[in-house]
Amino acid sequence: MSLEGLRKAVLEVRPYVPGKSIEEVMAERGLQDVIKLGSNENPYGPFTNARKVMKEEVDRINTYPDVSFYHLKERLSGIHGVKSENICISHGAEGMLQTLGKAFIDPGDEVIIPSATYNLYHEISRVMGASIISVPMKDDYYIDLEAVAEKAGPRTKLLWLSNPNNPTGTVFDKRSFEKLMKSLPSQAWVVLDEAYAEFATQNLLPDLAPFIEGGANVISIRTFSKAYGLAGGRLGYAMCREEMATVIDTVTEPFNANRIAVAGALATLELDRKEYTEALEKIKKDRHWLTDHFKELGLVPVESHTNFVFVETPLSAVRLSEKLLDLGIIVRPCNNWGFSGAIRVTVGLEQQNQRLIKGISDILKACAEEVK
Repeated sequence: MSLEGLRKAVLEVRPYVPGKSIEEVMAERGLQDVIKLGSNENPYGPFTNARKVMKEEVDRINTYPDVSFYHLKERLSGIHGVKSENICISHGAEGMLQTLGKAFIDPGDEVIIPSATYNLYHEISRVMGASIISVPMKDDYYIDLEAVAEKAGPRTKLLWLSNPNNPTGTVFDKRSFEKLMKSLPSQAWVVLDEAYAEFATQNLLPDLAPFIEGGANVISIRTFSKAYGLAGGRLGYAMCREEMATVIDTVTEPFNANRIAVAGALATLELDRKEYTEALEKIKKDRHWLTDHFKELGLVPVESHTNFVFVETPLSAVRLSEKLLDLGIIVRPCNNWGFSGAIRVTVGLEQQNQRLIKGISDILKACAEEVK
């Protein structure tokens, strides 16, 4: 039975497909031991004090959180070198991305999206009726900011950019970003999704505080889901010039973050800094370990600046992922991004990473004739 009355753009939107859950794979495959390396979660979170205060906060869940999120904004202000008035809190980074789609896009407006990046940008743009301009990647794995700049014109509203990029894990050149910002039409805004920024070498990323202070058309999106280990808390934030922050807070719903997540975020930032830093270093170290072992297997990993590794293999991405599921290992095939032989692998705990490498090694040996 068809549904009548829906907007045409809604009917054209494809639902976002998340990575498989552990419970789903257990039920499908009849397995009792499954590891999830497909959704880029932090295996070390939540951290000690965050866990403690979130449990305590349950007793206050019958009341709304502070609508201004004052303390969290003040803490983030000190970390990023911007004013608290430049910060907006959201229900996950996705909630902020959705809000920006509503705030900017009229039917027929153009948006620019690199060809291999986070799929939600496409769906948000489609549901708002935007015309999407896809820009091919540079050397297959890197966002081509020069090409992005060339596509920006009088109808461009948003440029959706992920840095580090999902799914490739790459970062773009800071100077190219500066050139892009200088060349933008006055009505065009850059949405810079920095969900994985904490895992990158910081001097490789553009310093956005001067851009924001100077009134640039840029909105940085951050999240507590990845490095801070609070993916289930669904807490994100944006940084932008003050006038835009006012618009965002007006467009979004009130009380748009839950008080348990906010309490956990504050504890992570204020009390769990040592544990957080140690986890970050472990993930970076194991990222290098995975990269080296992929190379030893004859695979082609891309240098990553995130908590995952994008790797090209001689097998079909779907086939390899299915065989890994048989072994109780969840990864993300990248065929939907146009990489038919690549998978994206979250950096897990040490024993999980070892199990993954052994699993891929065994699969490649079993499929030796197929990969010749």
